[in-house]
Amino acid sequence: MIANSLLATAKLVAGIVGHSNALVADAVESLADLFSSVIVWRGLVVAAEPADADHPYGHGKAEPIASAVVSTMLLLAAGSIAIQAAFEILRPHHVVPSAYTLLVLVVVVALKESLFRFVMREGISVESSTVRTDAWHHRTDAITSLAAGLGIGIALIGGERYAAADDIAAVAAAVIIAWNGWQLLRPAMNELMDASPDPTFADRVSRIAADTPGVARVEKCLVRKMGYLFYVDMHVEVDPQMTVQRAHEIAHDVKDKVRRELPAVHDVLVHIEPAGQKQRVRGQNSEASG
Repeated sequence: MIANSLLATAKLVAGIVGHSNALVADAVESLADLFSSVIVWRGLVVAAEPADADHPYGHGKAEPIASAVVSTMLLLAAGSIAIQAAFEILRPHHVVPSAYTLLVLVVVVALKESLFRFVMREGISVESSTVRTDAWHHRTDAITSLAAGLGIGIALIGGERYAAADDIAAVAAAVIIAWNGWQLLRPAMNELMDASPDPTFADRVSRIAADTPGVARVEKCLVRKMGYLFYVDMHVEVDPQMTVQRAHEIAHDVKDKVRRELPAVHDVLVHIEPAGQKQRVRGQNSEASG
């Protein structure tokens, strides 16, 4: 947040004084980064709160909500930048951006790419879509700064005839921002809709459960993500002749083993099924129909 504040201020001042609309647009994107970081921070704080009477499954949905809000902010910022730049392109240009604005952009690109790598590494380590979304804000900022640098460079080389290149670069930057905003909004909406995560994760859960002593077969395994935690619902087949007590113990063994080997799994709901029961039912139905 401190880095975004300093960078946004530096780019805004340099863009206004140096007559660069692309740099001003880049500053607006950095300001959006600042507000998005505040939203991400609060979203993570709320998501980390324990379950209560009103939210028995916890507050994990606060994280994808924050991610969706941040992504929407990117889309709105892109629209605002594109409209402003389009008006500037239609107006005749007589002022070329100052050369020192390129130096500002070089520093900005280096810092924002470093921030992207740091935040993305943290987001992957905690499996947080919101933190990864915030990381892409930094990468987007670096990309828009490169686009602004290209436009300013063309305007400086070509003179007043190519002064509009600065504004064209701003439009290009807005397109990049909008694309990234949309790409980041989709996974957040999927998480809010309880879409299944990576299928390989459910496969890992099934294999762990199937290797638990007493488990004959894993019939069904459903996984949903809430914040940076996973919730699992599964049907496990056991010997139909065993006692309820033993089946209950196996269900707890499955739950404990999955949570132990996959710490990101917060809870596992195990439904016990009698092994071979469905096959027998299907066989009886076939005989009856015959």
